[in-house]
Formats: sequence, structure tokens, C-alpha cells
Amino acid sequence: MTAFRRVTDSLSVSPQIGLEDLATAAAEGFVLVINNRPDDEESGQPSSAQVEAAAKAAGLDYAHIPVRGSPTPDQVEAVRRAVASADGPVLAFCRSGTRSIVTWSLGQASSGTADRDTLVRQGAEAGYDLSGVLGR
Repeated sequence: MTAFRRVTDSLSVSPQIGLEDLATAAAEGFVLVINNRPDDEESGQPSSAQVEAAAKAAGLDYAHIPVRGSPTPDQVEAVRRAVASADGPVLAFCRSGTRSIVTWSLGQASSGTADRDTLVRQGAEAGYDLSGVLGR
């Protein structure tokens, strides 16, 4: 089982989750899962279709917003909108969780929802260093 790292009341991030983790996510109150991994990024990872099917079976909404390298403005906005419109906590994942929290934090910063210092602190509390990602 993968540990979900709480960033805020509305967002947690995680390294790659297993299909069995989706029932746990639902039991923990998550309502939406965002998959930031492109399909076939690594052998053995579940496909987006498999994750979506398991998410739906667990009663979760699902979004696939694959990010390779640095997120594009469209990807940042898609994650920001998905989290903002969810009716409860969101779990976002990628290989390590880094792309998920970076993409989310860029959306928070660009929309003025949170300032750089707050985002860097929230990232550090979840185990991620955002100090080099967010402009000063």
C-alpha cells in the first residue's frame, strides 16, 4: 500500500499507487484521483484505463492529466480546475509524487490562491522541495 502525503485539506499526493490503493483512497474520503503519469512511462505501471476502472469501481472520480518533465500551462490549469471543482479531497499521483505537487503548486501560485512561502512550506511538510520550482 502506498502512503498518501497530505498537502492541504483538499489535496494529497502520492508516488505511484496500486489498483488496490483506490479502495483505500475512497475509504479515507477522497473523491477524485488525478493520474499525472503518461501511460507506458515505466514497465509494469497500471495503465490509465486500469486506474480509471478501479477508481470508478471504488466510487471515485478520475482525471488523467499526464505530465512529462515540467508541466505546461494547460496541464497546470487542468489540475487547478480539477482540484477546485472537486466535492472533497483529491489524491494526485505520479511516479514519485513530485510532478503532481509541482503541477498543483504552480496552479496555486499563478491563480493567487497561495503565496510562494506557503507553498514551499506545504511541500516540505509533505516531503517535497518546491523552493527551486516557484519563482521568487
